[in-house]
Amino acid sequence: MDLRQLRYFRAVAEERSFSRAAARLHISQPPLSVHIKMLEEELGVQLLERTHRGVSLTPAGEVLYEEALVLLRRLEEAKIKTQQAGKGEIGTLSVGFVSIAGYGILPPTIKRFRERFPQVDVQLHELTTDAQIRELRAGRLDLGIGLGPVNEADLSFESVSRESLVLAVPVGHRLGPSSGPVRLKTFANEHFIIPPRDIAPGLYDQIISLCRANGFVPKVTQQARQMQTVVGLVASGMGVALVPSSVQDLKRPGVKYRALKGPAGSVELGLLKVRGHNSAVAARFVAVLKEVAGK
Repeated sequence: MDLRQLRYFRAVAEERSFSRAAARLHISQPPLSVHIKMLEEELGVQLLERTHRGVSLTPAGEVLYEEALVLLRRLEEAKIKTQQAGKGEIGTLSVGFVSIAGYGILPPTIKRFRERFPQVDVQLHELTTDAQIRELRAGRLDLGIGLGPVNEADLSFESVSRESLVLAVPVGHRLGPSSGPVRLKTFANEHFIIPPRDIAPGLYDQIISLCRANGFVPKVTQQARQMQTVVGLVASGMGVALVPSSVQDLKRPGVKYRALKGPAGSVELGLLKVRGHNSAVAARFVAVLKEVAGK
């Protein structure tokens, strides 16, 4: 018993006529009759009652008809889902992201992606860039959204956006009460809170270079792995911090953000993936993210 025979049998059962079923299937009647006869012989039962008024199902035929409908429907569903998977319209996607992506580009990207591809299960994991690299290599992430630059032979990094740095200071700070941009060198004697270089080398180097360009080396008294923690320490009065501008969307009480006079420096946000890893679902997500980023 094969799928073609089941399709032929379903057509005869529904049309109640070999001639109408043959026309529906775009075949001649003799081979259709042969296939139905072969099916009955294989099963060892009579499936159809043939009379001068047409064709009707035997009790055994009724059972096979109901089962054939289920099988053929499942087959069609499998075909559709397979095609959707090949087009990136269905499946599971695991995406890592640094916290600043969660304040800026990621939420609108997820919203638009889910509107277009509701059958894709997007699993999000907030991770530092170095952790994303490990997870990508282990095969536990399909994509990462991390801080650049990333120079790894087995990974590709594609820039999607840049953000200028702003200064986060505690509310009521003696050097930050006035409005408008501030000169970074005014804060040369303040304690700075920054992420460790091993988790965000691009951001770390940018902060150090910007301070040096303003004539001082920052007094780093505290390091924190997550941007929420950096801002939380600023709010508690532990120091000041240079952070990407999107961090302002965190709206942490007790913190004021100040633009910088002169060159402010910037951080690069980009897409990370293992070279040669091709996924239709991932490609769909990348296209939407670039669209949101204006790329």
